[in-house]
Amino acid sequence: MEETINLKELFQALKKRLWIIVLITTVAATISSVISFFVLTPMYQSQAQILVNQAKSDQQLYNSGEVQTNIQLINTYNVIITSPTILNQVINDLNLNMTVDELTEQIEVTSAKDSQVVEVTVQNESPRMAVEIANTTAKVFKNQISEIMNIDNVNILSPAVMKEDMSPVSPRIKLNIAVGIAIGLIISSIIAIVLHYLDNTLKTEQDIEQILELPVIGVITNIKDVPKATVRQTEPIGRAQRTRGETFGS
Repeated sequence: MEETINLKELFQALKKRLWIIVLITTVAATISSVISFFVLTPMYQSQAQILVNQAKSDQQLYNSGEVQTNIQLINTYNVIITSPTILNQVINDLNLNMTVDELTEQIEVTSAKDSQVVEVTVQNESPRMAVEIANTTAKVFKNQISEIMNIDNVNILSPAVMKEDMSPVSPRIKLNIAVGIAIGLIISSIIAIVLHYLDNTLKTEQDIEQILELPVIGVITNIKDVPKATVRQTEPIGRAQRTRGETFGS
């Protein structure tokens, strides 16, 4: 006999084990909330912008080829910014208690396509330290790049600024809780459906008709289902009949 799966049966399976779904989803949401509030460290973000401009010239105010060359050099600048040469100087200037690798993990260098602007983004558990690292990295890079590549076409376009209302960029608590709820719903639904199809017992006459495809002729009522009031009423009648029988016999 082929077994077919239909939406109505799946819905009934989920409805029958709704308590499992609610329980697992609640546990998943609680775990994600606890991790977001008490385990993950809040991280603050700050950003400084560096402009790679064309070299000044008295004979030529604008040279498109020179601008294109500066754009092509940005990828090289991105690597240099996070190099030990720059970051070691940043660590010394700020007296940071971390290695170059640890500082590199906090810094992200990006640039828009066909743009001469390089963005130095720093994430740190301290908002003030994030601002200081971003500005110091941009400053050290500006000062060192002339010695490294023998050029002088880098300026700090926009330094990082310390704001009074800086909010952490991570963890994203609402998103984490939503993800926890979604994962809980998926896992609990799968468990409910699996339990439904692993349960091959027949519990009702409807199960017999649907699974065995046999008609139900009759149903034997469980003695536990008989109301107690009915039992109490029958007991006095029996005692009265026995009393009358004893009287006639005597």
